[in-house]
Amino acid sequence: MSPPGRPKGEYRSAQHGDTPTHPPGRPKGEYRSAQHEDTPAHPPQPTPPGNGAGTIDSSYLESLVGYNARRAALSIIGLFLERMAIYDLRPVDFSILSLVTHNPGITSRQLCATLGILPPNLVAMVGTLDKRGLIKRTPHRSDGRAMSLYLTRQGEQLMREAEKTAAHLEREATTRLNAAERATLIRLLQKVYL
Repeated sequence: MSPPGRPKGEYRSAQHGDTPTHPPGRPKGEYRSAQHEDTPAHPPQPTPPGNGAGTIDSSYLESLVGYNARRAALSIIGLFLERMAIYDLRPVDFSILSLVTHNPGITSRQLCATLGILPPNLVAMVGTLDKRGLIKRTPHRSDGRAMSLYLTRQGEQLMREAEKTAAHLEREATTRLNAAERATLIRLLQKVYL
């Protein structure tokens, strides 16, 4: 309880030295105890990384083929996912259907080797495309253990539209390249992974 004549909130017990919380003449909020006198009210902000001018040095990363290839792929894949949503096709689904489109009768083994997909994973993907009525499986002519894959009529119609969309979005994503530069880029990338 505050003694008579002293405003409420300014009374401190003897163990605190009867120090008023807000000394006269100093606005409320500016008072700091003696132990904090040397501490700035607003600590300095950390210096951003880089050269101090707000820019980041990524020159080493930009010298790496993998980094550049990944960045380019991400920009195209983002557009691909957006445009292929109407067909309900992921990049791997599109790749499988495109290979079946241009290689009627292709086997699962050939798909795995071409796309670098593990057989158990491909089985599930092919099964899903089969259930959607996009491909059909028939026994291979010469290999009794293999199945040949073909597009259904529905699959052919879908892929005609999907491949047109893919070609258009690739041109849109690489609009800063002319036709010769685009062909050179593809050829150079293929020298890395083929």
